[in-house]
Formats: sequence, C-alpha cells, structure tokens
Amino acid sequence: MTPLPWRRLVRLCVCLLPALVGCSGTHAEPELVWGHKGVQDGDFVKPRAVAIDRHDRLYIVDFTARIQVYDRDGHYLGPTWTTPDYRNGRPSGLSIDRDGNLLVSDSHYHCLRIYTPDGKELRKIGGQAGTDPGQFGYISDAVQDEDGYFYVAEFGENQRISKLDPSGNFVTCWGAPGTGPGEFGRVRALTFRPNDPEHLLYCADACNHRIQVFTRDGQLVRVWGEAGEAPGQLSYPYDLAFSPAGDVLYVIEYGNHRVQKFTPEGRSLGCWGGPGMAPGQLHSPWALAVDSKGRVHVIDSENHRVQRIDF
Repeated sequence: MTPLPWRRLVRLCVCLLPALVGCSGTHAEPELVWGHKGVQDGDFVKPRAVAIDRHDRLYIVDFTARIQVYDRDGHYLGPTWTTPDYRNGRPSGLSIDRDGNLLVSDSHYHCLRIYTPDGKELRKIGGQAGTDPGQFGYISDAVQDEDGYFYVAEFGENQRISKLDPSGNFVTCWGAPGTGPGEFGRVRALTFRPNDPEHLLYCADACNHRIQVFTRDGQLVRVWGEAGEAPGQLSYPYDLAFSPAGDVLYVIEYGNHRVQKFTPEGRSLGCWGGPGMAPGQLHSPWALAVDSKGRVHVIDSENHRVQRIDF
C-alpha cells in the first residue's frame, strides 16, 4: 500500500452488508481513512488510545506520548500536548469525564491526569506505586460515572479494578489474577452503557479473551467470550465502546485484527476487518471510539492511521 500523503483524507464508498458476520480476513471498504506515520502535528506513530467528546472531537495518544485533537472527519484541530514525563512509558488509556474533560491513564506513572480540552492539566489522582488501596500499578484505563465516581483498571502486579470517590479517595476494589469468573488477565479497557438503568460497568479482559460485566460495586453480572476467530469468540480484546443508543457494544480485537459488535448481553452481531494494510484491513488495532452518528473510528495502530466505518 502506498503511504497516504501527510494529512490527506481518503474518502471511500461504504459497502458493508448485514451479512458480514465475520471471520478474520473478511473486510469491506471503510467510509474514511486518514493518518500518516510521522512526528509532525497531524501525524501518528503507533496511535494507541482514543476518546471522543460530546462535540465529536477525537483525542488520540500515540507512542510518542503526544495527545492530539481532531474532528470526526480527521482534520487536525490542535492543540498537541504530552504528559509531564514519559521516559518510563506513555499513557495507554483515554476517556471523557462527566464535565467534558479528558481523563488520561498515565500508565507507567501510576496516576490519572485530568486535562481541559485544550490541554491544561486540572488535577492528578494517585502517583504512588504499590498494591495497597489507593496505590496503583500499571493503569490501563479509567472512566467516571454520572455520580462522579472513578473506576481504574490495572494489570501487572495489580490485576484489579478500583473505585474512587469524586475526590479521588479509595472506596473499594475487586479482582485477582486468574481465569475464573471475576478474575482478570490484563484488563485493557472499561466503559459504561448509555441510558442503562442498571449502570453496569463493561470490562475488556484481554488475555482471558472475554468481556466481563459488573455492578458499580464490583458484583459480577455476566461473562462472555473465549479465545478464537469465529463470531462470538475473541482474541485479545483491547477496547470497547457502545453505540449512542446503547444497543450495540463494539469491541476491538488486537489479535484478530478486527472489530466485532455485540448486543449488551453478548450475542455477536457481526465483524469487520482482518489482517492487512489495505483500506478495510487492520494491523494490531488498539482502540476505537463511536461518534454521535454511530460511526466507529478504529485506531489502526501499526498502520499509523484511523479508519471510520458504519456497520
């Protein structure tokens, strides 16, 4: 594939069919492909996490630790900023808090950082490494609920999810290393379902190749998924996000190089992608975000680009 010119947007015809229910290697044309490998504003080096706000602005962090802001059509908006230090490693999780600010999982520095949309740091939560309550290991992702509570996913030394109050104080935690229900093998991402009266927390349990669903106090509700390539099976789910109506959950699969969509109860509705470099193919994707129109923005990490699909 010829590299895309810098900041060039390639608009492509959508030809996704309802019958595209997925096996790895099957792909169809995306709506839009954008991005190019580089270190200038608007370029990427292995983008690894994304968040989208209520204005459909995309915040993307890449392997250089730069956080950049784009509109939903891939136009660079600025600004670009980094976390205070990234010599130990880069952030690996982004989300939007209830006030519209950016919540950054500063993974290797054991803390959460909250930024305004224009990159001003408002506060830091955590920062002390350890296993005790209120201490953190490698933070992979964090989200905030409508009541202001934070939920922080960790892996490595701490295979758990911690709940913090709006001030950042420890409330409770759950999880342990393992493959049993309620145990974790590298929690990579968290999300809430919109308009959910049960306020359930959905978790991508990557190395166990499954999705786990909990109450906000850590009670296990359901689990689905197993290792494999067939519809309903998963290979290293790295990120997940709901449609605006909350009726579809999209899951990015790092191992299968695809996106799979599910009902909130775990029934597979189809897959998109497959390994490769052509439009409609993916190379080790890390993340995704869903905009207000229900279109999925896929962070195609090793291809240094974003693809937008509607399926």
